[in-house]
Amino acid sequence: MKQQAQSTLFPVILITSLFFLWGFAHNLDPILIPHLKRSFTLSTVQATLVDSAVFIAYFIMALPAGYIMKKFGYKTGIITGLLFFAAGCFLFIPAANTQQYVPFLGALFVIACGLTILETAANPYMTVLGDPKSATFRLNFAQSFNGLAATLAPIIGARLILHKGNTDSQLSAMTTGARKIALAAEASTVKMPYLVLGIILVLIAVAFSFTKLPKIQNNDGHTASKNILHAFKHRHLSWSVATQFFYVGAQVSVFSLFILYATHAARLSDIQAADYLGICGGAFLAGRFAGTALMRFFKSENLLALYAIINIALCLVAVFASGIVAVYTVIGICFFMSIMFPTIFALGIKDLKGDTEFGSSLIIMSIVGGAIIPRLFGYVSDATGNIQAGYYVPLFCFVVVALFGLKGHHVRKLAPADLIVSPIL
Repeated sequence: MKQQAQSTLFPVILITSLFFLWGFAHNLDPILIPHLKRSFTLSTVQATLVDSAVFIAYFIMALPAGYIMKKFGYKTGIITGLLFFAAGCFLFIPAANTQQYVPFLGALFVIACGLTILETAANPYMTVLGDPKSATFRLNFAQSFNGLAATLAPIIGARLILHKGNTDSQLSAMTTGARKIALAAEASTVKMPYLVLGIILVLIAVAFSFTKLPKIQNNDGHTASKNILHAFKHRHLSWSVATQFFYVGAQVSVFSLFILYATHAARLSDIQAADYLGICGGAFLAGRFAGTALMRFFKSENLLALYAIINIALCLVAVFASGIVAVYTVIGICFFMSIMFPTIFALGIKDLKGDTEFGSSLIIMSIVGGAIIPRLFGYVSDATGNIQAGYYVPLFCFVVVALFGLKGHHVRKLAPADLIVSPIL
């Protein structure tokens, strides 16, 4: 047993690093949004295209990622994901050289394609790397590094990216053409951070190529469905797909637009707001640990509903509060969001049997909510001239989450006719 633990130690470290790396990449996006908004003089809704570029990739790549794992194996999939991730980072250099917004969105899309593949692979791999009895512990341990990245990325990223080349008074004294060129040139501050990240990713891909990883065996004792549409016959899965769509949209809205929100509601500087965003990440991590502990005493669906109801109230406060109270309100929202994604996922795939694989892919595809909901947040903010009004959008999303926790999660047995699986897809 000791020898087995030693043989899996290095693979566990490598897989755990993936959780940190994709968490770090995701939590640089809230830094990029105000940075690119200023550099290219964008509206709030235009700036949210950063999230759209990222989360549309999840929708497009969810099924291809599963195919890569099935056809070529998880090791090849992980290396492919890392190389996509690295390529997207390197594309930030020519994007900055062009001094145009669209190439940045293209680079983010490529990064997100890599992240989709990595997230599809890392969770099942972590569960098989060691004693099955400790699989849950290993997975939660790895996910804690995702939370750690959410704390560190905004603090580090702000200091590397958000510093300005010209003051507002200097910019106002320039001609329109000169101001546009000066602001676009500020976008070049992303080059070095993403270059370093890309090099690290290539090195990790090389490490994976020389590391022997165990094969994943399916011991569930069921025959996988050959028809993805059959999965929708499970009512609770349909609910979970819709709920995850709205939840991810709410989470991305809260994190990605936090700096714009905090600078408006509390009159903080960009750097100060980024530091508070790091606290949001810490609250998210603490909430995950606290929620996991509470699930020993409460049903997960009840805790999910309670947390969603609390966040509905907090969103109302976020709309009308001002000063530091508004900032701490959003930190509270981050704390109570923490258990939602894994809980919705787990309740959604419960008792799917042969539809489990397709059900999991459908829930992953629903992450596309992160591309759509923040844009609605941006539209509300731009239309009202007040970014705080945008919090009505995540408020509605948490209503959907609460309904899922209260009733939508219930598993209903399929009728005999619905158990027949058509092989058409």
